[in-house]
Amino acid sequence: MTRQAILILDFGSQYTQLIARRVRENKVFSKLIPYNTPAKELASLSPRGLILSGSPLSVVSKKGFYPDKAIFKLGVPILGICYGMQVIAEMLGGRVKHTKEREYGKTELFIDNNRDLFSNLPGNLTCWASHGDYVTKLPPGFQNLAHTPNAPIAAFGNKKLKIFGVQFHPEVTHTDKGTQILGNFLFKICGCLGRWTMQSFIRESIETIKKTVEKDKVVLGLSGGVDSSVAALLIHKAIGRRLRCVFIDNGLLRKDEPEQIKKVFRNTFHLNLGYVDRSKRFLKRLKGITDPEEKRKLIGDEFVKVFEEEAAKLKGVKFLGQGTLYPDVIESISPGGAPSSRIKSHHNVGGLPAHMKLKLIEPLRDLFKDEVRQIARELALPDTVIYRQPFPGPGLAIRIIGEVTPARLNLLREVDRRVIDEIRNANLYEQVWQSFAVLLPIKSVGVMGDERTYENVAALRCVTSFDGMTADWAKLPYEVLEKISHRIINEVKGVNRVVYDISSKPPATIEWE
Repeated sequence: MTRQAILILDFGSQYTQLIARRVRENKVFSKLIPYNTPAKELASLSPRGLILSGSPLSVVSKKGFYPDKAIFKLGVPILGICYGMQVIAEMLGGRVKHTKEREYGKTELFIDNNRDLFSNLPGNLTCWASHGDYVTKLPPGFQNLAHTPNAPIAAFGNKKLKIFGVQFHPEVTHTDKGTQILGNFLFKICGCLGRWTMQSFIRESIETIKKTVEKDKVVLGLSGGVDSSVAALLIHKAIGRRLRCVFIDNGLLRKDEPEQIKKVFRNTFHLNLGYVDRSKRFLKRLKGITDPEEKRKLIGDEFVKVFEEEAAKLKGVKFLGQGTLYPDVIESISPGGAPSSRIKSHHNVGGLPAHMKLKLIEPLRDLFKDEVRQIARELALPDTVIYRQPFPGPGLAIRIIGEVTPARLNLLREVDRRVIDEIRNANLYEQVWQSFAVLLPIKSVGVMGDERTYENVAALRCVTSFDGMTADWAKLPYEVLEKISHRIINEVKGVNRVVYDISSKPPATIEWE
């Protein structure tokens, strides 16, 4: 790690990834690290500073987790957020207690010292809190920096040691001046320069791939989306024709998608691309399967088997390239073993088999979707690829609730085509994060041509988002919803009812499975 970096010790908060985002928005590279990483290992990465994240745990209970105490002797600035602040207090001689008056949501923060962490900020601001414990006694040498109505010590600091803590969450958008507070830590306290850009990432990524692959070959699954496309181009720039891209038709794609992808990537990018139709194999394995986690893992397992078979046809292939993104990792597995909860297994992360013959190479694994799109623009990819709405690796299999069959796939393809057509016709395609249909495992009574019908129900799911980690349901114009519903019911035989999903993420996820 040659770049300036802020290491974030992950104690399992669902906000942890937002800390990483906010740091990167200041053009400083950030990396999530397990909370219990030895101090010597942290020191070997030469960080400019450490941030201790929040956590669903409590330092008051016996289940609390603590970092290596030697981190306080590394001589690098430290910022503790919520649980991270409480950990600092407990480990350095302060005291934390449980409070009956839990502080959750927006609250007023009153700044008692507007230097260093709160430099150039107003005397009070609105912040976002989420805690049931609070610091009641400062560690020796620390000063109280701010308070709230329910937390007398809402921020503290030791300027000499450059160790600070805040009880609230500056990383969430609900906190006024939260980005500036983090910026003060990065630039005024840690001395970062803010030079991490997508151009620098591209250069470093290409060099890393060269050193990793050496003279071997890589096989990569190209889906046609921006993630796999950017991964393919980065690897191609590093090793050229030693990259073999494989487009697998798993039978779970949208209407006409295989033909479109082959045309674009063979004619435009001139990549070493092979096409493999394995739809029958995937559908055979999915027969009778209704559990969403099992679907994802079966699909991931079959993907790897196909890749390994294709690699076996070529000499020197030792790596499997993937367009895995950071949100995939966060939702599938706890980064580095932190105590956060798994939400679901993405087929390219938690869905991969334990024993693989190929080594993984994932140049985008630490990036968010918007960062990947920035790289795509730097690489001059066409807008049709850059702004293509995310499509899940397991494809339509997780948009069919229940068993996946050829008949249900064909039905959903026709429904999906009309959803996308009308979203494009309304010039909304690039304004929403994702727009798609879900085929439900129920039927409903309807009336068509004065006759009773008993047919399928399709759910329309359209969301707005910045990075896919959180999302709001899209407030589409009624006339657009009406047009979509009208076309589906009148043009797709087998569907007589359309409903609209108005759930946000969280508590729901974007996909239904």
